[in-house]
Amino acid sequence: MTETTSADIRETVRRRYAEAATAGSCCGGPLDSVGGNDAGAFGTNLYAGHDSSGATESALDRSLGCGVPTAVADLEAGDTVLDLGSGGGADVLISARRVAPGGLAIGLDMTDEMLDLARRNAEEAGVDNVEFRKGYLEDIPLPDDSVDVVISNCVINLAADKHVVLAEAARVLRPGGRFAVTDVIADPDMDDATRADMNAWTGCVAGALTRVEFADALTAAGFVDVDIEETHRVHEHAGSAIVRASLPEAQGRP
Repeated sequence: MTETTSADIRETVRRRYAEAATAGSCCGGPLDSVGGNDAGAFGTNLYAGHDSSGATESALDRSLGCGVPTAVADLEAGDTVLDLGSGGGADVLISARRVAPGGLAIGLDMTDEMLDLARRNAEEAGVDNVEFRKGYLEDIPLPDDSVDVVISNCVINLAADKHVVLAEAARVLRPGGRFAVTDVIADPDMDDATRADMNAWTGCVAGALTRVEFADALTAAGFVDVDIEETHRVHEHAGSAIVRASLPEAQGRP
């Protein structure tokens, strides 16, 4: 059997999300082919009951996530916020309204089609305090200590090396910076067949860390005050969770 590499995972994820930019959602929509996934656990419907002011209908319609990170990020005027894997830009646009005046919302994505879609959505929304940059979660194209808040919506689980992603998040955050994401958390007893299934990986399941693994990875990256709270089930072997943490005021990265 051919070994699956990090490059294989990245290219598979990129291809599926490029398709999603033009065809619909991935984790819970027409591209999903993962047995056991709960389609209602992903996407636009999760924003019902939350303040999504600032996001266009087009951006919300293409939401691929498993939660609403902007509902838990405690954004403030003047903050610089970075959205890892920003997709169609819904969470960036919501963030841009909340950090104004004086703040900036930055979206990072590796998929050209998603970046094009996000920029169109930002233009439609008429916001001028947003930026969308092409790059990888494992190599964030921002300087050290440059953002106040890192958010993400069901994307970190898609990365092959979560420890590198979390270390990069810590690097770009200022001392005292906040980490507030929604992501899929695997059950401890997830079977090997699901973990080996590339379709399940691009469906936001196979690559997920367990609660303990995620907490340990955040601690290793230098985060403190780690809190992980499951919100709903997304698969027979996994749930969506709100993951919060912060950096110490005196950062002292490991």
